[in-house]
Amino acid sequence: MTSTHKPSFIVVGPPRTGTSWLHKVLEPYATLPSPSKETRFFDLNFERGLDWYRWHFPRIQHGPLGEVAPTYFASREARLRIAETIPDAKIIFVFRNPVERAVSLYRLKLAYGMYRWSFQDALREDPELISSGMYWTHLREWRESFSDDQLLVTIYDDLAADPQAFVSSLTEFIGLENVSLSQAQMKRVFSTERMTRPRSYIATRTATAFADWCKTRRLDHLVASVRDSALIKLFLGGGESLPQMPTEITDELAEVFRPEVEGLESYLGRNLEHWRVARDLDESRASRQAFSSSRIPRVECSAR
Repeated sequence: MTSTHKPSFIVVGPPRTGTSWLHKVLEPYATLPSPSKETRFFDLNFERGLDWYRWHFPRIQHGPLGEVAPTYFASREARLRIAETIPDAKIIFVFRNPVERAVSLYRLKLAYGMYRWSFQDALREDPELISSGMYWTHLREWRESFSDDQLLVTIYDDLAADPQAFVSSLTEFIGLENVSLSQAQMKRVFSTERMTRPRSYIATRTATAFADWCKTRRLDHLVASVRDSALIKLFLGGGESLPQMPTEITDELAEVFRPEVEGLESYLGRNLEHWRVARDLDESRASRQAFSSSRIPRVECSAR
């Protein structure tokens, strides 16, 4: 993999910040992994080598070569490997209200059958829910590995408010011009598609594990064919509605993230006060449950 065939930019996320939408927007103009969006190379598959990584990109390059990889943000291994392998890369971050983002990630994992835990239990058992929201902690570490002129910090609120302006700022940073969003693309920012629990956790977890197995063996096309067909309905959705979030937990979570938000505010010179107070994340609170104290665990962010 020569220097001309290495990514010149990586959108490192974190997860649930519009990265799937952004991948679709950039795909016609930049050379991105296909058919799978995420290679997980720098955090999970690095030992497979650069040839394995390059295989995921189209052979004919059009526009800058890059990757949208939200799992890299909180991974120390990914950060150090990227810095060593492509030290000149431009790194893009998209930060979202950390409580909303944690809830969204939790719901996604429920929908994909990764676990059945309550939100309280998931916060204790799944470190990613909190670790990937430690924005300032991880951003400081990225700043130690890359110069500030290589980093673009963006805010999800800006994407929601003005998708075209958001995309124009990002594409200018990575060397693309005249990327105009269609009305359909702008509407998809506000997709109202609702996820549910799987109808069968066993079937969904088995399908997810099989998809991961296929991806590591360069069978991404098989995964993509199932994803884009009616067969996907056999594995995703069809179950009960996803749970509502108890106010007690989201309030505590907002306090956990408060120092991270304040650090980001200082760095950006921007008021993010609305991120420091948990908002009502559900349309209804009819089924709130009582929880005991000490619900939010401490997370060692640099351990990943």
